[in-house]
Amino acid sequence: MRYYVYALLIIAVDQLTKWIVKSRLTLGEARSVIGDFFLITSHRNKGAAFSILQGQRWFFILITLVVVGGVIWYLQRMRSERRTLMCTALSLLLGGAVGNLIDRAFTGEVVDFLQFNFHFFWFGKEVYYTYPIFNVADSAIVVGVALIFLEALVRLEKGQTAG
Repeated sequence: MRYYVYALLIIAVDQLTKWIVKSRLTLGEARSVIGDFFLITSHRNKGAAFSILQGQRWFFILITLVVVGGVIWYLQRMRSERRTLMCTALSLLLGGAVGNLIDRAFTGEVVDFLQFNFHFFWFGKEVYYTYPIFNVADSAIVVGVALIFLEALVRLEKGQTAG
């Protein structure tokens, strides 16, 4: 049960932060948090990660529903095996997927707002790079996937199977 609570917390924080951004910033508006490095920028994305497949709303809704079903099924299986790290990872995936699903289902676009800009020198040239703007749900998904890889490596080291 606690893993579903984790997922609900991710959904709540994700939706709350998106609501704050939508209600306090106009689309495209940016506010500095740490100089030019970290900004809160009101952005909308009608695609997937890095804005790929723009405008494929129903495709993403369908895929997300299938993924959510699979994650719930696998989470139940992992709970019975008491695999805490995997269950935590799956709860993060579940919360992130549902957080973005809510946006897509109700508005047709995902609210993104976390922007990071990098300024460095590479082989004597000055480089500016803006990482694609993302949100709390995206962060939960990335951390969840990273934990799945970590758990797989730990199990591999112990000589156990990943599934």
